[in-house]
Amino acid sequence: MTFDSYTFLVFWLLVLGLYRLPIGWSGRKNVLLGASYIFYAAWNPPFILLLWISTVVDWFAARRMAAAEPTRRKAWLVVSLLTNLGLLAYFKYSDFVLHNLELWLAAMGVDAHFPEQNLILPIGISFYTFQTLSYTIDVYRGRMQPWHSFRDFALFVSFFPQLVAGPIVRARSLLPQFLRAPRADWNALSLGTALVILGLFQKAVLADSIFAPVADAYFAMDTLSGVQAWTASMAFAGQIFCDFAGYSTIAIGVARSLGFRIPVNFNAPYTAVGFSDFWRRWHISLSRWLRDYLYISLGGNRKGRWLTLRNLMLTMLLGGLWHGAAWTFVAWGALHGSFLVIERLTLARLDRETLEHAWVRGSMVIVTLLGVLLSWVLFRAESLSQAGSMFAVMLNPADWGSASLAAADQVAVAAFALLLGAQWLFRAHRQEAWLLRLHWVTVALGLAVMLTSILLTPSPSRAFIYFQF
Repeated sequence: MTFDSYTFLVFWLLVLGLYRLPIGWSGRKNVLLGASYIFYAAWNPPFILLLWISTVVDWFAARRMAAAEPTRRKAWLVVSLLTNLGLLAYFKYSDFVLHNLELWLAAMGVDAHFPEQNLILPIGISFYTFQTLSYTIDVYRGRMQPWHSFRDFALFVSFFPQLVAGPIVRARSLLPQFLRAPRADWNALSLGTALVILGLFQKAVLADSIFAPVADAYFAMDTLSGVQAWTASMAFAGQIFCDFAGYSTIAIGVARSLGFRIPVNFNAPYTAVGFSDFWRRWHISLSRWLRDYLYISLGGNRKGRWLTLRNLMLTMLLGGLWHGAAWTFVAWGALHGSFLVIERLTLARLDRETLEHAWVRGSMVIVTLLGVLLSWVLFRAESLSQAGSMFAVMLNPADWGSASLAAADQVAVAAFALLLGAQWLFRAHRQEAWLLRLHWVTVALGLAVMLTSILLTPSPSRAFIYFQF
C-alpha cells in the first residue's frame, strides 16, 4: 500500500471517516493504532511481529531503566540496543557480512562457502528502529521520563504516515501530541490535502516521469561521455530529492489532516552553503539523529580537532552503511565524511569577515552542489567500478566532448535547473509557511494543475527509493 496508489487513497479516506466519529479521544487513538498496524501488515503480515518486538522491548526497557539503580540503567539500554540493532543487522546485513567474510577468507587461502540467507528486508525497519531507540536513549540520558501509556507508545512506534520511510520522529515530539485530541478541523484537512497533492506531484510527475527514465537509462549503460555522466547525476539528484521529499511531504500532509505535526525532512538542500549546511537541509531527521545519538556519543567536538574529525568520518561512514548493505553506500558515506573534514579544516583558516564575502559564499554553493552531484553517482551505481568509470569521465574535461542529448535528457536537465531555482525561491520558507502565505486562489490553481498532471502521468508508479533502506 504505497502513498501513490488508489488503495492508499481509499485507506486514508476510511481512516479520516472513522477518526471523525464521535467516539472520544481514546476511541480515536484506537482507530489510529489499528489503522497503523493494518497499513504495515499490508506489506508483509508476519513482519508486524518485529514491530511488536521493538515496541514491547523498548517499553519495558525504558520503565526498568527509570526504576533501576544507576549501575543497572546501562544494562537495560544495552537490552534495547541489542534487540533493535540485532534485528536490523540480521535482516539487512547478513548476506553482506557473509559474502565479504568469504572474500576475506579466500584472500587468506581458506575456501569457505556460507549459505545465502536471502532474507526479505522488512520495510521501514531502518526508520522505526532509529525512532524507538531515540526513546530509550532519551530515557537513559534523563531527557524524558518513561511514558505512562503503552497504547500511546505503540502508536508512536507504528504511526502510519511516517512509519516506513520517515521522517524519523522523536518521542519527545510526537508522544505529547497524544495527550489530548488535536484540532483536526477544515484548515488542517485542507492544508494536509494540499501537501499530499504537492508530494504526489513531486513523486509521480517529477521523480517517476521526468528524472527516473533518464537516470535509469544512463546508469544501465557501460560507457558514457562526460556530458552523459553529468546528466545522469543531475537526473538522479532530481529523482531522489523529488522521490524522498515527495514521500516526506505526503507523510506530513496525512499527519496534518489528522491534526498532528511531524517535522520537516527537507529544506532546499541543493542551495546549501557548504556540506555541513547540506546535512542540515537533507534528510533532516536522520542527520539530527546521527548527530545527537552517534556523533555526540562518540565525543562530538569536545575532545580536540583530530578526534572531532574522526567522529565526523565515523558518523558519515555509519550513516552510509545505514542506507544499504553495499560498499557503494559505505564509499558514499566516506566521501561525504571527507567533504566535511576538508570543509572544517579549510574554514578554520578563514576569519568570519572573509566567510561573509559574497564570492566566498557563492563559491561554497557551487562546490557543494558539484560535490553532492558526484556523491550521488556512488549512491546510485551498481558497483564501485561503475562509479569509478563515471568519475573518470566526469572529472576529465577531455571526455566531455560535444555529445548531444536526447529530448528527454534535455527536459531532465531543464527540470533540474528549475528545481534549483524553486529551492532558492523558497529557501527561507518551509512548505506549510509558503502555502499559507499565498492567496487561496493561487494555491487552488496550482494544486489543480498538479493534480491534473498526476492523473495524466503515463508512466507506471515506481517504488519509493527509500523503501529499500
